[in-house]
Amino acid sequence: MYSFLPSETTNSLMEQFGKCVGFDARGLLEKIRLYLTRKPLPSLEERKKFDHEFAMSTSFHGVHNIVQTRSKIRKVLWMLVVLGSIIIVAWQIWNRFTNYFSWPTTTSIVVQYVENIEFPAVTFCNLNRFQAHAVANLSIIFFLWSIVSGVLHAFDIDNKFSQELKDFLQGNQNFSIKEFTRNNGFYLNSSTLLECDFFGQPCYPEDFEHVFTEYGNCFTFNHMDLPARRRVSVSGRGLSLLFDIKQAQFTDDPTFGFIDAGITYVIHSPKEPPRFDGLGLSTPVGMHAHAAISQLKTVIQEYPWGECNPNIKLQHHKIYSTYGCLQECKARHIQDKCGCLPFLLPGNGTECDLQKFYSCVSPALYNIELMGLCTVGTHNSTCPVPCEETDYPTTVTYSSFASEKALKFFSTKLKRSLEYIRENLVYIDIKYHDLNYKMTRQQKARSVSELLADVGGQLGLFCGASMITIIEIVEYVFTNFCWLCIFLLLKAPEMPQWNIPAQNEQTDKEGIQEC
Repeated sequence: MYSFLPSETTNSLMEQFGKCVGFDARGLLEKIRLYLTRKPLPSLEERKKFDHEFAMSTSFHGVHNIVQTRSKIRKVLWMLVVLGSIIIVAWQIWNRFTNYFSWPTTTSIVVQYVENIEFPAVTFCNLNRFQAHAVANLSIIFFLWSIVSGVLHAFDIDNKFSQELKDFLQGNQNFSIKEFTRNNGFYLNSSTLLECDFFGQPCYPEDFEHVFTEYGNCFTFNHMDLPARRRVSVSGRGLSLLFDIKQAQFTDDPTFGFIDAGITYVIHSPKEPPRFDGLGLSTPVGMHAHAAISQLKTVIQEYPWGECNPNIKLQHHKIYSTYGCLQECKARHIQDKCGCLPFLLPGNGTECDLQKFYSCVSPALYNIELMGLCTVGTHNSTCPVPCEETDYPTTVTYSSFASEKALKFFSTKLKRSLEYIRENLVYIDIKYHDLNYKMTRQQKARSVSELLADVGGQLGLFCGASMITIIEIVEYVFTNFCWLCIFLLLKAPEMPQWNIPAQNEQTDKEGIQEC
């Protein structure tokens, strides 16, 4: 037995509700009540008839068997079948959604053959960075360059040079390590580049672009500023170069790890800066290097499927790369802390002098590493992996340069001794192994359409349900919910009132006032 409040009490409740929530809700509720009171509330028999018609007409299989059968055993069996099917389909759908929100991926590898393929950029450096005569009485230069190039790779400042460095800085306040290296480092001209051939056409030192790296002066072939990219249409042919490293003229300090003689080079995309730190290839003197390259394109999905972030753009590089991002990240932090910009890093700003490098830039780099201000790898790091990148895996084989007959030929041509040729000349061949590129693509293992198709398949298999069935159930639930709302909120106060003790009525009013 339920007791209902009279209309006066309902109106009072509406007023109190309006005051509690801060606005007058009586007018709105009154309009809703006037609209819904025109809707006749179905009787109990009509509601039972509606439920029976739904059970008999719904496309949800098995329900009509429960309703229409008169055998209790058969009714129970069908109820168990329908209930079991609902439990199984709910479990299957849960598994599908759990799998989808684990963001699974698949990896496809495609080999694409082409008629011609773009040749990469190649940056060459001499393993002996400075001209011997320029550093004969200036051994501190090696230490200075190690400090300056520390922005590209990790370098620990040795305290044994600290006093010598301070004395040098005090006596050479206007000294520019950048200009010194440019003028007294390795150079590329007809005397150091003896032969150059690209796909049957001669090339010259003017076809190379100067760039600073941790090896000082380096030179890039097929650089980004060319009006048209160089391409090759036959495998086995590419770039051939003969270098004279002039060991007698160039030198380095073995205490900093520079103990070899030869040419180091890195193969990279023309749109990316060269990165030597741990990735360079080296060819010693008296050797002929045969570098067979292939092109590998990698496509990574954005988060949460992969770890790339397509929204990150670089200000001073054409395309995004992890190495370029690290350079710009270091440049921002150094510029904010020191008020200057190292010339080896991209950007526009006042160039840092040697005093700034020693007193501010090096500590700032240490702080960047210690605090993890420039991180790489995952999507939430400073420099996540690129969504697309092009690499050039290389296989290098070596042979002695040159044969006895070739030595005599070059000795006569260059007017050099056989010993000089063995100790100074380096021959490098770089060519494509095949005219194709390999694409490794990370893909979503399951799309939204595939998820919906899978869920629909499970519903159809176990319950014979479809989207129409879901709409039928939603309509059925919504209709019953509306009837319930009409009964509780609007029709109940209009029902015949029973005798309610005044004490109970007063108690109810006091309860409402407490709102």
